[in-house]
Amino acid sequence: MRILFAGTPPFAASALDALAAAGHDIALVLTQPDRPAGRGMKLTPSAVKQAALARNLPVYQPASLKTPEAQAELAAANADVMVVAAYGLILPQAVLGLPRFGCLNIHASLLPRWRGAAPIQRAILAGDPETGITIMQMDAGLDTGAMLTKTPVPIRDTDTAASLHDTLAAAGARAIVAALANYATLVPQAQDDREATYAAKLSKDEAQLDWHQPADVLARAVRAYNPAPGAWTLLDGAPLKVWSAEAVAGAGNPGELLRADAEQLVVACGEGALALHEIQPAGSKRMSAAAFLAGRSLSPGTRFGA
Repeated sequence: MRILFAGTPPFAASALDALAAAGHDIALVLTQPDRPAGRGMKLTPSAVKQAALARNLPVYQPASLKTPEAQAELAAANADVMVVAAYGLILPQAVLGLPRFGCLNIHASLLPRWRGAAPIQRAILAGDPETGITIMQMDAGLDTGAMLTKTPVPIRDTDTAASLHDTLAAAGARAIVAALANYATLVPQAQDDREATYAAKLSKDEAQLDWHQPADVLARAVRAYNPAPGAWTLLDGAPLKVWSAEAVAGAGNPGELLRADAEQLVVACGEGALALHEIQPAGSKRMSAAAFLAGRSLSPGTRFGA
């Protein structure tokens, strides 16, 4: 097929590579404008732009798709279908109707569960046993279009948002290639809005650990917020990021250090305790609990949190 591709992060780059490798004609690649990144805040191309340039594919980076100029550029591509994956810009109705077969979205959840911006993290936070990839026909709503295929993916107890992202990116790449190969036989299925849940965008504030919560809830939070925005707490009034932790047995006042040894800091929660294995003090690199304790001593009763 002749494809318009729209995406920005590594999740989308995996799909672009797979579509190109499958022999599809990528007429045009849309991605967000280069953004400042890194310590020097140097303008940096998106993962999709880098993947497109590596394959000598044409790239278009409009700030909006609502202008006549942008819509004319897309219409000129004369595409059979538009494939969208974590693009980050709203597609107006005029764009949705341009390709002959419409626009297909690669969404990282089993719709209608977790519509919205952060489906991977919300699935982990909720303790879902599985998530997956849905290939859906796009409409004017937020992830509300008819579903073409669904690919379940189990969520392991050790999965972070980063590891689950990589698994889903690979699954999404395979799913869109298979969907286009079998497009003529696919039967769209409407979503049941009554089963929908919303995956709101993440914030730094919500990533602060509330020690009154049960330990298993906090352990999921640590995994869900890794790598961004990063789960965190306060220690002596300074932020302390928590990168790796697990729920363990223990009891005490929420936020109270129960014990510290060579491998972990064990902090009491509303139910059970959380063993911190990898942490990052403000202004420092990520380190093991052992490395942290080598530079300072913490006695039982030390308070974490506000």
